Amino acid sequence: MDRIEPSDETLMSAHRQGDREAFGLLVSRHGGRLLGYLRHMSKNREQAEDMFQETFRRVHEKADTFQGRGSFQSWLYVIATHVALDGLRGRKKDREMISLNQNVDCNYDTDTPLVAVLADEKTCHPLPSLVLAEQKRQIQEALEQLPRQQRMTLVLAYYQGLTYREVGEVLGCSLGTVKTHMFRALRTLARRLPDLQGGVE
Repeated sequence: MDRIEPSDETLMSAHRQGDREAFGLLVSRHGGRLLGYLRHMSKNREQAEDMFQETFRRVHEKADTFQGRGSFQSWLYVIATHVALDGLRGRKKDREMISLNQNVDCNYDTDTPLVAVLADEKTCHPLPSLVLAEQKRQIQEALEQLPRQQRMTLVLAYYQGLTYREVGEVLGCSLGTVKTHMFRALRTLARRLPDLQGGVE
């Protein structure tokens, strides 16, 4: 019989009661994706790792404030986002890479192709590496010009796979605002990167 894995809420409750193993399980369960998120929000891996440590330090310190009313994942990313913004405040905007190769429905009536998905390091591509690198460079430059809220919305929704509602919880805004951020970000990228619309040939 398969063992039933404890929920995040159960693990947080156990952690508050002094169960060290419970906290370790939470780190193991969410650590990989969280580090990926912070890597996209930071300038380099070293900075991302520092943010990772700080995020879980705050999770530990703020454990009593998590009452299980929302999802642990959303609560975790709220903390991580605050850590990232604290770390980036006053610094040049970080860079992240995405590939415009997937249609996106933002529930808006528009003829503008909205296509954006964060690049996956494991994704293979038939193009020569130099051509692909140039395309990623162009996308990086386009992303740097996006307002921070729009950039975070893209990273959370596509790279992290959060729902729009969860993104709203993380960023502290309504579902409609999340959709607006997404719509505007994708419209801007589609306009600045016309050669990549509809996918890379």
